[in-house]
Amino acid sequence: MGARQESAGPGGNSAPRLHRGIPEGAERQVAALYWEAFGRKLGAALGPPEKGRAFLASHLHHDRGIAALDAEGGIVGVAGYDLAGRSLTGGSARDVLSGYGLLRGLPRLALLALFERRPAEGELVMDGICVAAAHRGSGIGGLLLREVAAVAAENGCSRVRLDVISGNPRAKALYERHGFTAVGTRQTSFLRTLTGFDAVTTMHRPVTPDDLGEGGTR
Repeated sequence: MGARQESAGPGGNSAPRLHRGIPEGAERQVAALYWEAFGRKLGAALGPPEKGRAFLASHLHHDRGIAALDAEGGIVGVAGYDLAGRSLTGGSARDVLSGYGLLRGLPRLALLALFERRPAEGELVMDGICVAAAHRGSGIGGLLLREVAAVAAENGCSRVRLDVISGNPRAKALYERHGFTAVGTRQTSFLRTLTGFDAVTTMHRPVTPDDLGEGGTR
């Protein structure tokens, strides 16, 4: 694992460094970014926010993430992925029950099971991508997506899969610009009160030989 410096961004500002793996000591930063992006979705399962962020930070699989770092080494973006059944966001059923108690933990496990996405053979599944608010629109999301594609290519995967929720057209447009196409939408209106969305669209992106040249973080 390591980091690389991308070319300068708009206005001559240095683009972030991409780092394969979550740096030790950055768990709380990553958890905070994840909760900012996905807290509405995860709140019913892992809330309240402070407890949810602590749970995420305590159960990250560092080797299943890519971090975008600013000049001071702060986390300004992160992409998680599930490869071979191991994802960035971890935590077993025992961990949930231990953290939330039996009575409160069991319904949380049932809800988390609805969010679970296991990769098929030859597939890498995105486990969330998020960029700090002050850095959105600067191309970090695209850098992270290209690095994820490189990881997929290096591991012999034939495609990358992700889910995007209804009401997030900006994210869907980003994915489309980077080669993802929608392959199906499932309705989740029964979860709208809990999660804030009523449909999930699955998108695929084929992995090509060119993706081996996209990444530079080793």
